[in-house]
Amino acid sequence: MASHSLTVLEALDNARTQWYHFTAIVIAGMGFFTDAYDLFCISTVSRLLGRLYYFDPSTGLPGKLPTNVNNMVTGVALGGTLAGQLVFGWLGDKLGRKKVYGLTLILMVISAILSGISFGSSAKAVIGTLCFFRFWLGFGIGGDYPLSATIMSEYANKKTRGRFIAAVFAMQGVGIIFAGLVSMTLSKIFISCSKSAPSFSEDPVLSTQPQADHLWRIVLMLGALPAILTYYWRMKMPETGRYTALVQGNAKQAAVDMGSVLDVEFQDEADKVLQFKAANSYKLLSKEFYDKHGLHLIGTMSTWFLLDIAFYSQNLTQKDILPAMGLIKKDVEINALEEVFEISRGMLVVALLGTFPGYWFTVYYIEIIGRLGIQLMGFIMMSSFMMVMAVRYENLKEDNKWLFGLLYGLTFFFANFGPNTTTFVLPAELFPTRLRSTCHAISAAAGKAGAMIGAFVVQSYTLDEKPTRIKHALMVLTFTNLLGFCCSFLLKETKGMSLEEISGEDGGRGEKKPEAVTARRSVSMQEHRNSVSLQGNHV
Repeated sequence: MASHSLTVLEALDNARTQWYHFTAIVIAGMGFFTDAYDLFCISTVSRLLGRLYYFDPSTGLPGKLPTNVNNMVTGVALGGTLAGQLVFGWLGDKLGRKKVYGLTLILMVISAILSGISFGSSAKAVIGTLCFFRFWLGFGIGGDYPLSATIMSEYANKKTRGRFIAAVFAMQGVGIIFAGLVSMTLSKIFISCSKSAPSFSEDPVLSTQPQADHLWRIVLMLGALPAILTYYWRMKMPETGRYTALVQGNAKQAAVDMGSVLDVEFQDEADKVLQFKAANSYKLLSKEFYDKHGLHLIGTMSTWFLLDIAFYSQNLTQKDILPAMGLIKKDVEINALEEVFEISRGMLVVALLGTFPGYWFTVYYIEIIGRLGIQLMGFIMMSSFMMVMAVRYENLKEDNKWLFGLLYGLTFFFANFGPNTTTFVLPAELFPTRLRSTCHAISAAAGKAGAMIGAFVVQSYTLDEKPTRIKHALMVLTFTNLLGFCCSFLLKETKGMSLEEISGEDGGRGEKKPEAVTARRSVSMQEHRNSVSLQGNHV
């Protein structure tokens, strides 16, 4: 059986935190910044699309996107993300992390630009083209999930690995903030410009159509910019040492690659690497995988699936909270550009006060509390706040608007200081190197399946905005979070352990009993005393 004494692995696990670790966080994190911007910016302009391309037949005035069209515009990228996760996750294990990593970025850049160019001679053609390109945008985004998580986990040392992976995911919060900020800034600029234009109308229900049509296109195309800026550095990253050594079986190249970016001495252990690789050659669809990791995969899939049902359903109370807090006016009171500004402002406030802090609390506490502790706490807190909102919904909506907003913000906070981050971290640590990207992709795809249920099924149930329906939905989400809490016990804590100890790739040698460790230390101390005594006698 292979030993855990491969120096390339021990060197990576015990390396001091260096500048390149932070460089890797930025390179991988910018991918997630782009992912979040591209996925969430559509929410700021979807109602604008309705005003531009759809009209109320009874009045001839600008209308809104039909429900099925709105679901396609805002949700088609989620379907693309699910498909991209499975395809690129599998390719990441077959071809290597680096080879596939650049492809996802290229696809995101091209699709973001083409989404903004979306053309057609009719509303149906424009929206159809937009949905087509946003599907492929999501496909590229999907590849970023397993690859970024896997690369960061395989570069990091075992003491700070959780913080590094969480920091990559936390860039999603920054991307959401920028989606709101960019839309706010551009809409404000266009509002100023449109007021001096001959086509400007004082009637709030009439859109300033030429300016508004430019706005949504620019917002979508700007999603390509961070991806373009990141591409060069992503291509300069060497393949991870773990993949090169344990999957390709090339210890010498692993030592060269890691030695070029980390200030650590590596040794060539070709024979040991081949033994290590041979001992971990089982496939995903095998009894050995099921015995070792079957419950872990069920755990990562189920918790991510259940979390995303709740996480992507949280918008169902937003339409009440934001107007109640004075962040959004009714659409009959403002024109199209002003509506974009106010929706973007609402998104920015929620992100700054609820979403963003939660990510970074996890970064700070994940190596203190542990992954499972944070995940269990997050599920329980989300359940508690959603239950309060369900039971007291009408009272909160009418008489306690600020408390309503606080509960809503805290739900987002504990989603991110909780399972929304840890469900991303754990699949990058629990599985063996040769299947790590694939298993992370399967887990993430289960999450996106949950996201589509939350975005379409749960929110469609509450479209008539009847309080009883929203209360029922919130109670269902409370139960969903409690189920996620229970499924978390299928997982294990990974804090402070090497990836090979966690996955069992070291043949179980890394998991030593405390008594054995104590005995070994006693023997070592005795040998040291004997050595000192002999040296004294010799002198």
